[in-house]
Amino acid sequence: MKIVIAEPLRQAGLDILKAQPGWEIISSSPADYQRHLADADVLLASRAAKVTAPQIETAKNLRVIAFPGVGTDFVDLDAATAAGILVMNMPGESAVAVAEHTLGLMLAMARQIPQAIDSTRHGKWEGKRFLGTELRRKTLGVMGLGSIGREVVRRARGFEMKIVANDPYVNSETAADLGATLVSRDELYAQSDYITLHVALTTETMGMLNRDAFAKMKPNVRIVNCARGELIEVKALREAIVSGKVAGAALDVLQTEPPEAGEPLLALDQVLATPHIGGSTGEAAELMAVHLAEHLVEYLNEGVAVNAVNVPAMTEEAYRAVAPYAALAERLGTFAAFVASANPKLVRLVYHGNFLPDNTRLIRNAGLAGVLSRSLARKANLVNALKLAADRGLSYAERFERPTGHTDTLRIELETDKGTTSVEGAIVMDRPRLLGVDGIRCEATLTGHLLYVTNDDVPGVMGYIGAVTGKNQVNIAALSMGRQEKPSRAGVPLTAITLIETDQQVSESVIAQLLENRAIREVRIVEFRQ
Repeated sequence: MKIVIAEPLRQAGLDILKAQPGWEIISSSPADYQRHLADADVLLASRAAKVTAPQIETAKNLRVIAFPGVGTDFVDLDAATAAGILVMNMPGESAVAVAEHTLGLMLAMARQIPQAIDSTRHGKWEGKRFLGTELRRKTLGVMGLGSIGREVVRRARGFEMKIVANDPYVNSETAADLGATLVSRDELYAQSDYITLHVALTTETMGMLNRDAFAKMKPNVRIVNCARGELIEVKALREAIVSGKVAGAALDVLQTEPPEAGEPLLALDQVLATPHIGGSTGEAAELMAVHLAEHLVEYLNEGVAVNAVNVPAMTEEAYRAVAPYAALAERLGTFAAFVASANPKLVRLVYHGNFLPDNTRLIRNAGLAGVLSRSLARKANLVNALKLAADRGLSYAERFERPTGHTDTLRIELETDKGTTSVEGAIVMDRPRLLGVDGIRCEATLTGHLLYVTNDDVPGVMGYIGAVTGKNQVNIAALSMGRQEKPSRAGVPLTAITLIETDQQVSESVIAQLLENRAIREVRIVEFRQ
């Protein structure tokens, strides 16, 4: 077994690898590692060493690409997956480091520590100038209760802060166990004295702190961002600081890193910035190296993959049988996550047809990954879905029903705080297809951009939808409708469903216009990542 290390690994991790009998360890550098790839079994990559498709093509023996850190943007994942190479990283190992940095930045803003240090170094003694505030009894709004967000909550409780949180995939009981109160995004904005971001970058979170968001916040709010720079609209933040709405911002991440010279935001005294060092501690680096080495040993010796970010290797025969239904489960899970109300508690997969109970693990994991993918930026996959679900208090169940027809179907029932959403689908002409929602038959392809509309089954609704979409230059690629067979109670119109496939993502303003029609009850955007 030949292990090529593209960048120096901490000695504790190196010792674990060297202790394995028959393993040859090659410690190289980002500039030189490629010459060792031809017969390598494992590559420990680095950000400084891009792993491209041509390099993967030359590495005929390569089984694993691993990285002792977060992210895999420097690896061609498609090429690695096509070659049957497992890619793994170490997310969450720096959670404590980032959480401590977050609290450190909050304290730095509250007590004006950097400014006070600079003043004292210049020979001044301005004790009265630097009147600070306490964290005690302030309200901290935590956006995202993943591994880092949870560590922030634990530490903020020690400062006697009141903590509110928002995470679409954590239920209220799980948040309460941490010591946080789960609230809507707008409620978090309105209540918080400090807001800290710990969410993945997705289409929904891109630019989440914008002019509208700042307008909803209480005066003198302070912002901390140790997640991704793209979560904040820079111009809107600057305007909010200049206007006095935002008292301060502490940023460990920026949209452009390093920032361009003369960046106006960084010229403001109310802004503190650090060079993306939230996870940079000796302890975190040591932990990553040790755990990465342990996970490599476990996978190479026992076949157990931990923290894989792509589909694990499997026999061609098994994959051919299961893959279509795994793809169906993932897309049904994604659809259910977009259309369901409130935060999910349980994902139930109901197999109808010739499914074998001992052969649905990948299908089950794919369904969970689909439900989670809305807020996790593709981090959820067949390997890590169970762990991610468990971390968020999301349970799962499976049920098998006897076949009654010629088609095997799969139903996902997503239970939330406010009820259950049921979506059913099948493989039609070798592709995943939606067959119904909440018992209403309505077919659609599970791809691209979809609008999900529920409305009273009364005349004029379809004409109104067509008028609104046409007026806003939204091109409809396909449309499907369905309705209840009988009303839920006497005197109530039938519920109808309309599924609209569009050529582009529909804006919130179009949604608002659709909802002006009193017969339209709900409009949801559904986005499938390709």
